[in-house]
Amino acid sequence: MILNRQRAVRIARRPLEEFLRRVASELGLAERSVTVCFVSDAEMARMNETFRKKQGPTDVLSFPAEARKKPAARRKAAAGAATAYLGDIAISAATARRNAARFGRTFPAELRILILHGALHLLGYDHETDRGQMDRVEAKLRRRLRLA
Repeated sequence: MILNRQRAVRIARRPLEEFLRRVASELGLAERSVTVCFVSDAEMARMNETFRKKQGPTDVLSFPAEARKKPAARRKAAAGAATAYLGDIAISAATARRNAARFGRTFPAELRILILHGALHLLGYDHETDRGQMDRVEAKLRRRLRLA
């Protein structure tokens, strides 16, 4: 499910909902096991401070429904996660738009990348601690999903 709780940046929800279905299928997840919510920079900054003790907005935060000690295998996630709720992904639309320009990507492509990135975090991947495992998985999925 995709929610838009901000007004600063226009979001085309329907194509993103279709992309979320593709990501869920690729990762072996039930379609309704993830909620993506677009928020304002101010709301994202509050969440970033509250949950990560970092100042200012970030582009994406993930809130897993359950803690994982190690990442769930992507296809094996289907067994347990197909019916379970994985969690929520918050995306700052304004920060995503700025980053898209900075990285030379389209805004819709940036949003898709953030949805994929957030979903991997919900599965337990953590690029800050995993010695490149999440980056490798994400790069492979980006190619498969044509996100480059």
